[in-house]
Amino acid sequence: MTGHAPPAVRPVVTGVGVLSAAGTGLDALVDAAAHGKTAFTTVTRFDVSARRTTRAALLAEPVPLAGAVLTAVDQACRQAGLPTTGDTGGEDGDRRATDRGHRPTTAPDGTPVLLALHSDLNTRAVTAAVAAGAAAAWDIAGVTRVYTGACVAAGTAVADAAALVASGRHHRVLVAAGHLVEPGVFAAFDAGRALARDGELRPFSAGRTGTLLGDAAAAVIVEAEPQAERRGAPVLARLAGWGRAGDAHHVCRPEPTGDGVARAVVAALARGGVAPAEVGYVNANGTGSPLADRAEASALHRVFGAHTGRLPVSSSKAVHGHALEASALLELAVTIGALRDGRLPVNAGWLGPDPDVGLDLVLDGPRTGRPRYALTLNSAFGGANTALLVAAR
Repeated sequence: MTGHAPPAVRPVVTGVGVLSAAGTGLDALVDAAAHGKTAFTTVTRFDVSARRTTRAALLAEPVPLAGAVLTAVDQACRQAGLPTTGDTGGEDGDRRATDRGHRPTTAPDGTPVLLALHSDLNTRAVTAAVAAGAAAAWDIAGVTRVYTGACVAAGTAVADAAALVASGRHHRVLVAAGHLVEPGVFAAFDAGRALARDGELRPFSAGRTGTLLGDAAAAVIVEAEPQAERRGAPVLARLAGWGRAGDAHHVCRPEPTGDGVARAVVAALARGGVAPAEVGYVNANGTGSPLADRAEASALHRVFGAHTGRLPVSSSKAVHGHALEASALLELAVTIGALRDGRLPVNAGWLGPDPDVGLDLVLDGPRTGRPRYALTLNSAFGGANTALLVAAR
């Protein structure tokens, strides 16, 4: 896992779209995360009267999942300066034809769409609706892969997108994800005692009792840096490294020492050619679970050693909730925004220190800082772990 070299073609992010309980757009989410403005409220879209926990982070207005994802896709494509369907003039028209596959045979074909969703009876219909909407608005051919790997689904999709671009197989990849809080999943998490009993998500804090679910849709455009420069596209951040590791310790409990998380981080740093001491912020998985937070803290201590005491850490889930399959993409967006604005998000819900954690948590207000590199981490049931290393533009 430590033999990875920095990619020859650097993948960059040229567009970000977000729909969350904090509002529409990246700025609303980043501002809420920076100031620890939590978005949790009593669930009213379905009956929770029989549940131990009754709160989640919900969109202000109900919207179908495919529509939410397409809203995020639209934001990301517009920010990246991609041509809309029907735009046939000049250089944009040439790019549109290129994206339809009318390009020299030496160039990669098309723009793959990698979509992270919860696996249920609606997955096929949502995928078809997202594919049709992206094709109608942006002339993007369709969804190439669907990722349903629980809470690392979107992180795995981003890693695959970065690899596709870095290898030269594609100039551009669209990654999208969505999750809406639904009664079945809510009931399952509540029955499993995974939801916070006091209705607050308190990552790494003493007295934490579990997680809270959240609505989210997000999309990013991952593009080859030379291609972005030729287009004059905005470069929001660079995907410097990515790592994945599984520990298969238990179907839902984390491996206590954080071995899988640590190996994913080491792989991401090695791929980026970045030393641990160069990392200046971690947007942690931080679900508020007593066991999972402790294991993740252990992993950070293993990787960063003495630097851990000087490494700012927070979990933006404390603000926007746990969006399951969409979490990693939402948290990547937060991390990109934090690097852009120089405001590291608050670790909200804090009650007091847990002696088994020992991290430099961002508390009370946003911490000013412009680190060159940041990590965003995610873990899932079954022992799957992803780490994305983000570099400031």
